[in-house]
Amino acid sequence: MVDKIGGLNPLRPNITSNVGSQKTNDSSEFGKILSDALKSVNDQQKNVEKLSDDFAAGKVSNIHELIVEAEKASISLRLTVEVRNRIVDAYREIMRMQF
Repeated sequence: MVDKIGGLNPLRPNITSNVGSQKTNDSSEFGKILSDALKSVNDQQKNVEKLSDDFAAGKVSNIHELIVEAEKASISLRLTVEVRNRIVDAYREIMRMQF
């Protein structure tokens, strides 16, 4: 899912070439963590949608539970978007670096 960023300057050797197999494990672990986090946020959003439908149908009378779950899902989504924005900013900063 997450691929290695190759060398940016063809005249300069790849600085990270001596890292070894630890790099492969770290990148796959990062990808798994990111995938699990996105799945968790998606599950929260689906749960809130189901609770909202149940509340509208009269199956759930506890509106407090619905509001709390909706706020949790909203905060999780905002955090995920902010993390994505930070990753994109870091990537752009790396691309602007001159070697």
